[in-house]
Amino acid sequence: MPLALLALAIGAFGIGTTEFVIMGLLPEVASDFDVSIPTAGYLVSGYALGVMLGAPLMTLLGTKVSRKRMLMLLMGLFIAGNLLSALAPAFSVMLIGRVVASLAHGAFFGIGSVVAADLVAPHKKAGAISMMFTGLTVANVVGVPAGTLIGQFAGWRVTFCAVAALGVLGLAGVAKLVPDLSRPEGVRLRHEIAAFKNVQVLLAMAMTVLGFGGVFAAITYIAPMMTHVAGFAGGSVTWLLVLFGLGMSAGNLVGGRFADRALMPLLYVALAALAAVLALFTLAAHDQIASAVTVFFIGAFGFATVPPLQKRVLDQAHGAPTLASAVNIGAFNLGNALSAWLGGIVIAAGFGYTAPNWVGAMLAVAALVLALVSAGLERRDSASGKVVAGSGSVPGGERAAVQS
Repeated sequence: MPLALLALAIGAFGIGTTEFVIMGLLPEVASDFDVSIPTAGYLVSGYALGVMLGAPLMTLLGTKVSRKRMLMLLMGLFIAGNLLSALAPAFSVMLIGRVVASLAHGAFFGIGSVVAADLVAPHKKAGAISMMFTGLTVANVVGVPAGTLIGQFAGWRVTFCAVAALGVLGLAGVAKLVPDLSRPEGVRLRHEIAAFKNVQVLLAMAMTVLGFGGVFAAITYIAPMMTHVAGFAGGSVTWLLVLFGLGMSAGNLVGGRFADRALMPLLYVALAALAAVLALFTLAAHDQIASAVTVFFIGAFGFATVPPLQKRVLDQAHGAPTLASAVNIGAFNLGNALSAWLGGIVIAAGFGYTAPNWVGAMLAVAALVLALVSAGLERRDSASGKVVAGSGSVPGGERAAVQS
């Protein structure tokens, strides 16, 4: 794999760390700014909202800029946002810093996926994408626990300064190692937008929302589930999340390896297994060993869907994939927000802390159904020789230039 993928993985590591480390530092931040924990929680939801809005916005703004330069600009925005958070004199300023940093998230992973895929041979594209996402998964194993410990012992501001330093390292890596790949000739903004006319692109994004949403339906409420149901001590949640991160890392690597060989069969297996594991978690949550093993497999099967889903979007939006790729990153965060909301509803309705697992299982089953529908439509169109609207969105001679 090209060294450029290392630079992309470093950037992904920093982004993954800043996204999740705040969850372990909310009490310290709330205390320093004299706000309640629910109010401090806006730092999480504000970031997620910024990712969803920033993914298409920043990608559209970057249509006239080379992908390498846009990646560098995004890392600069990431550094600025984290420094603003570290130096914030008031809670509102820190919230602004979180939103600024989040604007880089979706576009970086979206554009980075396209760049990673372009760096390797066609039969290695999903593997290259998974290598970049390895930075995100390793962040949950190393970056988030380390950042939490730093914040608890040296202050949360030091944590965000360290994350900004990771951004500087990522920026330097992109500048030094990522080649300045030229944009495909003839591709215009209208072609990027036209990709959304392709039903297969929309189905892939819906699978992203529902499939990965199933993961966060359970993981969002892992702390009360593990302490109140499984009987773990509060301090055990940290290593359980590390176990979840290890599962994510394993699933990401397996997903990247097999998506290049059999993308749709991999999705069938991963989504079906995810649904089964989430359903079983309702029972496993009552036993400490079983619950710990299940947490690992939720991460593994959940993240095994990420490289194939991202590649599916790139394949179906071929010729003009950058915007679709970035929006699909936003779809992951939409799924996180939707599933967390649904999980909260069933808990509030009195069904208990394990009820979100059933919500997650049903979301994963819905994603599996969409995968089967997508494959069926693809077989039908292939048999009839039909060109799917949007997949050939670059017209006339411009299409030929793109394909060349």
